[in-house]
Amino acid sequence: MIKKIAPWAGMLGPVLFTLSFTINGLLRSDYNPVRMYISELSIGPQGWIQIISFIFLGICVMLFSLGLKSYFSTGRASRSSPILFMIIAICYFLSGPFVTDPMSMFDNQQTIHGILHGIFGAIVFSLSAVVCFVLWRRFRIEGKNKALEIYSLLSGVGMVILIILMKIGQTQKGLLNDWAGVIQRCCLIISYAWIFIISFKLRKSQII
Repeated sequence: MIKKIAPWAGMLGPVLFTLSFTINGLLRSDYNPVRMYISELSIGPQGWIQIISFIFLGICVMLFSLGLKSYFSTGRASRSSPILFMIIAICYFLSGPFVTDPMSMFDNQQTIHGILHGIFGAIVFSLSAVVCFVLWRRFRIEGKNKALEIYSLLSGVGMVILIILMKIGQTQKGLLNDWAGVIQRCCLIISYAWIFIISFKLRKSQII
């Protein structure tokens, strides 16, 4: 049962999450999607929408992770990739109730839940890039899907570059800081598109 649900969860979760933060960000007059992080949509009276989105995405990635164990029962990354996705899923899930602090808040004013949200976010971004390289290695060694091998590598490299730009933007004011929301969204969309493609291939039984 979980094997059939997993690919759909891997496609549905990222798509609905992306639609949620895009529409929610455009409709809120107090929010600037170019400059502000997605997590800041959790703040305020309408924050429950983003909180539920985080929880829903976490559940979807959990289901995807559990199903991935069935598809990748042997071979490279058969154990590590489901574990990495499960950690990512848990961090997404917890990012909902542990609401972030406003981006403008000084470090010495951060709340406990804001600090924890930042830790969960750092884990999500880091491991999302790592798992791209983990599965890239599997695809490269097995040699069954050259296109997916190249796509996984490019996705991982693209995420690493954007994560570095995000970190630079967080430490200094300027163009990268002003476009922090766009950079973060690009990084996440790369990750979500990759998960969607992996899930779609699993559903079609094209990467087993």
